[in-house]
Amino acid sequence: MKITILCVGKIKETYLRDAVAEYSKRLTRYTDLQIVEVADEKTPDGASAAEEAKIRRTEGERLLKAMKQDAYTIALAIDGKNLSSEELSGKIDELCVGGVSHICFIIGGSLGLSEEVLKECDYRLSFSRMTFPHQLMRVILLEQIYRAFKIRAGEPYHK
Repeated sequence: MKITILCVGKIKETYLRDAVAEYSKRLTRYTDLQIVEVADEKTPDGASAAEEAKIRRTEGERLLKAMKQDAYTIALAIDGKNLSSEELSGKIDELCVGGVSHICFIIGGSLGLSEEVLKECDYRLSFSRMTFPHQLMRVILLEQIYRAFKIRAGEPYHK
């Protein structure tokens, strides 16, 4: 199983980079993990709705170019399906059993994902109706993927 995290922007804070590195290291036991970053656009203070839409489209074009046709794509989106950790593990297991060998999770920039990207995705996953910084979301996603693989393997993991 190959897992790709396709995301907008780089992580600037050391503590978040350290957390990403830690979960990436832990996941090597279970999956071939790749993190692909595309450039983000600067959002001016007080940007209009039209400016924000243009930024989402620009970032979306970059994401679409980086998406692999062989991957099952899961967009992280507020309007997506809420799953428990066990259900996410089950979803990954279901995909594996169904012959999927590559899952790509997509995290948008600070303004979210463009409609063009959302339309191309196979599934929408929501972690909450709350808004999280997209850089922190990368850590949360990696932790949940790690937890999902621990559950799949029947291994204990702290609650």
